[in-house]
Parts: sequence; C-alpha cells; structure tokens
Amino acid sequence: MKFGFFMMPAHSHNENPTLAFERDLQLIEYAESLGFDEFWVGEHHTGGWETIPAPDIFLSAAATRTKRIRLGTAVINLSYHHPFDIAERMAFLDHLSYGRIMLGCGPGVLAPDIKLFGLDPVDLRPMMNESLDIILKLYREDGLVSYDGKYWQIKDMEVQVKPYQQPHLPIYMVSSGSGNSIKVAAERGLGVISGSFTQTGAIDISQQWLAYEAQAKEAGHTANRDDWRLSTSIYLADSMDEAIADVSHGIMEEARGYFFNTGGKATYEAYPGQPAEDITLDQIIDKRKWIIGDPDYCVSRIKDMEEATGGFGGLLMVAVEWTSTQKWHRSLELFARYVIPQFNGSLRGIHSSYERMVEDNRLGLLPVARSGAVAVNLGQSPRP
Repeated sequence: MKFGFFMMPAHSHNENPTLAFERDLQLIEYAESLGFDEFWVGEHHTGGWETIPAPDIFLSAAATRTKRIRLGTAVINLSYHHPFDIAERMAFLDHLSYGRIMLGCGPGVLAPDIKLFGLDPVDLRPMMNESLDIILKLYREDGLVSYDGKYWQIKDMEVQVKPYQQPHLPIYMVSSGSGNSIKVAAERGLGVISGSFTQTGAIDISQQWLAYEAQAKEAGHTANRDDWRLSTSIYLADSMDEAIADVSHGIMEEARGYFFNTGGKATYEAYPGQPAEDITLDQIIDKRKWIIGDPDYCVSRIKDMEEATGGFGGLLMVAVEWTSTQKWHRSLELFARYVIPQFNGSLRGIHSSYERMVEDNRLGLLPVARSGAVAVNLGQSPRP
C-alpha cells in the first residue's frame, strides 16, 4: 500500500500566506524524510482558506526541494482552463521532476470558485469530460490533434514536449462519490482517488470500486486496485484522549469558519437543516469518517477500510492544520513509525526474527555467551 497526502490546503484567512506556503513546502520535505510515497495538491481561487491557485507551480517548487516523493495535482479543475495548456504544462513539469508527476483531475466543486468563473454548475462535468478527452488525445496520439466539442475545440495542435513518463504521466480522477468521475475513469483506463467520507447521494465507498470494475470491463480496460486511492483525515497522538484534545478546537474552527460557509454544511449534518450550533465535534468526526486516535486505533481502522472495500492501492491523509506544526509533525512521525510498517511489508523479516529468537530462548536453544578466557567462540577469536 502507498501512503501520501491530499493537501487543499486549509489555512486560516487571518494568517500570512507567504509563511503558509513555505510551511506547506516544508511539510512535503518532511513527508519525504518519513518515507511517504505521494503528495497531492489542490487548486482553489476563492474563500480565503484554500489558497494555492496553481498546483503545478507549487509542485515545481516542491520538486526542487525533494528527490523521491511523487507529486500530483488533486485536483486541477479542468473546467477552468484550456485543455492544451494543462496538457503542455503538466508534461513540462514531468520533465522538470524527472518523471515524478501525476495529474489529478476534477470539475471544480468549490461554490465561490464556480461563481468567480461565471460557470453553470450543470456544465462543469461535461466540460471536464471533454477537456480530459483532449488531454488524452494530445498524450496518446502522435502528430497534430483536432477535437470539436461543445465546450472545447482544438485544431491541428500538438504538445511539442511529450511527458517524461511513457506512454504518459499517471492520470487520476478524484471522486466525491457522485458516480461521474468513477465512470469517466473506468471508461478511459484512469486511476481514481475517492474521498472516504459520506455525502448525501454519494455511492458508498465499499461499492465505488465495484462500479469502476464493471464499467472498466465494459469499456475493455483491466481494473487494477493499485490505481485506487482513498483519502481521509488522520491525526495521531500517544493516546486517544490526547489526540482528540489536540485537534478539537481546530476542527470546529475550520468547520464553522470555512466549510459551513462554502455551501458544504449539509455534508456535516445529522439531518437536513440541522442548526450549525448543534453540530458537535463527535458528529463531525463520525460523519466524515476521520481517524483520530492512537497508532493502534489507526491500524485497526485502516484494516476495516481494507475489509469494507476489498482492498485499495493507497491511502492519502488530508493535510490539515488543526493544531500546532510541532504536534502535526509528531502525528506524522507516529504514523510513519507505527502504522505504515503494518501495511507495506517492512516488518515481515523483523517480526519473524524476533519471534524465532523468543521461541529459541523458550526452548533453551540459544548458546550462552561468556566473557573472558572461557568465552564461547561466536565467530571471533578470544583476545589474549
């Protein structure tokens, strides 16, 4: 299983954006030092909290400060940009990073962003689908490419610098469970990033890959669970109580100060129209299916997710700022030290070696090493 991050980001609208961007870049460096595999960054233009407008530019800075971790956009909103520009810029960035780039695509769902660009919400997904088809043609076909769609048209265009990765950089659709992104990805043989939280009318997370498999088979593609990422918020501390105490204020501040004002309050409600002041911390955590606790609790929850879904290729942790940078880094250290090894196979030899030693000791099979002239020869000659 791969492990990574999904960064919106979410910074208070009252703080210095320059310092916030620097902190985000330092987080990517820290994530790489802990052995995380991927880091995905989103695109937003309004609202005051999600402040990265150009994830490709941000990731170009991250690429110069890292060497191994893979970098992705999650998402570039295809309905906001001409598809040729996206295809060309991402292919160029793939070269600058020596093939570490992934393209995550979406239609754009932040309400004030949609208002900013003057788009009809009904058009967003059809616009995304056409844009994606143009990008794929530019990557998969040689020579000049033309496309005459309802929303996007190109005539005799070619991306001069093709992606570093062949046949092209990995492309993912990010799904909130509506069904469109899953269908689009399945029909085109692309990966999927699914939010594991519950939304009204969303396809249950346990059913999303089944829907993908069926539609991929119908389109003639082979579904591979390694290409499926799940995303959720995770925070760890040494105890369950400490974890909740660390993040309770930050969660409520972010929810009430930002997400309730973006038009997303309904996704937190226990019933339609629930007053904001009645929405509690426990309700939010349960409704969004966040993992907040100690490492053992986190391991059990991820195993539950594996069982419920039948397995997935990667888990992306939402990068949040519910507490201090020091505590957030401690949470990530706990995750890297005690959670990741339970799923990436790195403990297999260590566990078997330890268990063998314990059993040999129980049976009295271990040689007794003594110091001095009567030392047992354990591979070195006794010193005179």
